[in-house]
Amino acid sequence: KIFYTLEHPTNDLVTKLIQAEVEGEHLSKKELFSMIFLLIIAGHETTVNLIGNGILALLEHPQELEKLKENPELIKPAVEEILRFYSPVELTTNRWASEKIIINNKVISKGDMIVVSIASVNRDENIFDNPEELNISRENNPHLAFGRGIHFCLGAPLARLEGQIALSTFFQRISNVELNLKSNTPIWRPSYLMRGLQELPVRIS
Repeated sequence: KIFYTLEHPTNDLVTKLIQAEVEGEHLSKKELFSMIFLLIIAGHETTVNLIGNGILALLEHPQELEKLKENPELIKPAVEEILRFYSPVELTTNRWASEKIIINNKVISKGDMIVVSIASVNRDENIFDNPEELNISRENNPHLAFGRGIHFCLGAPLARLEGQIALSTFFQRISNVELNLKSNTPIWRPSYLMRGLQELPVRIS
């Protein structure tokens, strides 16, 4: 794509990245590859998972789906609850302890690699009431699906909007839909960081 775009520039994001210039300097090929990879993973993969996981969660909980259909204004808290319930990103990228620390009687030494389970944090019974239940009208929902602090997702507002539009439109246009799984368990894609479906079989009547 990069080499093709160099010879055939168009009005797209890759072309803009190639043409970007600051004080006479352009992004190197390594920087371009890194940026495009980041955009695909952080800007596309996660949103796809949010939408797919959201449809699954609502079809698995028909009472919550009916609540949403009867109260379309609940789409914003519904998306937040889906982000919590089926976190599109299950684990953080690697971290390394900058100093020795003890958490729950476990010693983490300086330099130890740490991976935080976002999916586990988002179902912490000390933070969320009935964390194993999907509740699209949940009011207190400080989930960590977009991270926190300096690691907070820059694309969070766009991802939220995409989720709201996609899920609202899907269930408005396709009212009679149900899961059509071969077994009672959906098939998740094998992934270290992400949580997304391999497929989402449905039946439309």
